[in-house]
Amino acid sequence: MALRDVGFVAGVAQEGTRTRRFKRFLSRYFYLCMSLLLAVIVVSGFSRTVGANLFHASPPRPWLLWMHGAVFSTWIVFFIAQSALVRVRRVAVHRLLGWFGVGLATVMVVLGLTVAVVMGRFDVSVLHQKDIDQFLAIPIVDMLIFGACVGLAVYWRKKPEFHRRLLFLGSCELLNAAFGRFDFLSNNSLFFVALDCVILLGLGRDWLVDGRVHKVYRYWLPAMIAVQVFAIYLWRANPAWWAGITHAILGV
Repeated sequence: MALRDVGFVAGVAQEGTRTRRFKRFLSRYFYLCMSLLLAVIVVSGFSRTVGANLFHASPPRPWLLWMHGAVFSTWIVFFIAQSALVRVRRVAVHRLLGWFGVGLATVMVVLGLTVAVVMGRFDVSVLHQKDIDQFLAIPIVDMLIFGACVGLAVYWRKKPEFHRRLLFLGSCELLNAAFGRFDFLSNNSLFFVALDCVILLGLGRDWLVDGRVHKVYRYWLPAMIAVQVFAIYLWRANPAWWAGITHAILGV
């Protein structure tokens, strides 16, 4: 064999080794890395507005908003901890802590919907902002999708391939509020697109590691996107029937 052929074969073998290592890394650490990425996005987004809209807000915001921030931040910490526990093979602790997550998620859905109404009324009656009522579609859809994802994840808790992907999808849906803090994304109704791009990383992981996209993504993600598009339609078009519902909810 010629020397250049030997070098070519060695190069191919080295490239194959790097590919296998990368696939092994994705297989083991993808969800932990994603949990950390979610934390970075949340901090980056909310750091843009939390000072003026919460810590130093004038007039002061309702106390429920403080509770909302604390509870939803706890979920991000919980998601990181659960991902890390799986990686260090502390499965028993992971499962025990999971029941705390069930309770936390339940509180989050109730609190998220309540705060959406409370802050909607505050923005209208105190801050005298316009077109607040129709935006109610966005947090309602966020909580419905998050709650559905977590509920299905609990139902399939003994099927890790379903469980972890559903929790990932639900956690990504929470990024909507963080991405909405970026003016370009908010003004162009692209915050759902941004969070769906994060979800696409999960599809990419499956394709590289498993050679196919898991059925959770194939069936659930299109349904999520359809609901997101519908929420944007309600917000931007504000059809009469939706305006009637939001006026009744907010009392405006």
